[in-house]
Amino acid sequence: MTLVKYAVNEHVATVMLNDGENRFNPAFLNAYLGILEEIENDTDATTLVVTASHEKIFSNGIDLEWLVPVIQRNDMALAKDYFYLLNRVFKRIVTYPLVTVVAISGHAYAGGAIMCCAFDFRYMRSDRGFFCFPEVDLGIPFLPGMNSLMKKAMPMYMVEYMQYTGVRLTADQCVAHHIVHKACPIETLLEEATAFAMAINKRRPVVAKMKKRLNQAIVHAIDIEDVSYIESGQFHIG
Repeated sequence: MTLVKYAVNEHVATVMLNDGENRFNPAFLNAYLGILEEIENDTDATTLVVTASHEKIFSNGIDLEWLVPVIQRNDMALAKDYFYLLNRVFKRIVTYPLVTVVAISGHAYAGGAIMCCAFDFRYMRSDRGFFCFPEVDLGIPFLPGMNSLMKKAMPMYMVEYMQYTGVRLTADQCVAHHIVHKACPIETLLEEATAFAMAINKRRPVVAKMKKRLNQAIVHAIDIEDVSYIESGQFHIG
């Protein structure tokens, strides 16, 4: 099975996350990065739309079934490499030289929801699916870069509310709190997100410079602030 695939229509590249619940393990993350690299280098696309093939889940974030055994056997080198790889994906999206749109086609939990925050625009399925950061119940504190990504996409009062309570938001609630641009039935979600992307055809160099300046604090948090936490090897899971 192809973990991540894409197609290009005019100036819009559409990426399909195709690995079931799209949990973040090294194979999935590397495939994702490879597709983003290919789109940038081998196509003339200027806007990117990302969605998922699973019938009810967009992404459940970190693959704990992969990560927890790594930490339990005290393989700190592999655990550190994993978090640096995860940060590469977040940074790649937030600095990508195309305008990015995510069509959240089902549940977006934990790291999956954080990834959605990295996009420029968010559309979300209205009839099914929650947007949630359950880390407070899982016992997993957020890295500074993750916090910065949330602040990019959400009002601060919602960052605090969602982090401290682990509440699940519907698409309509996400729209009401300006987290999601628009809520759509699943039948029209990708169509509407793509139509929005089609209406945006901006030059890559300009978009790249804008993102570099707009998202400077996020990049600093990922490149500088996260390092001491990752290098400490104190990964609090559970």
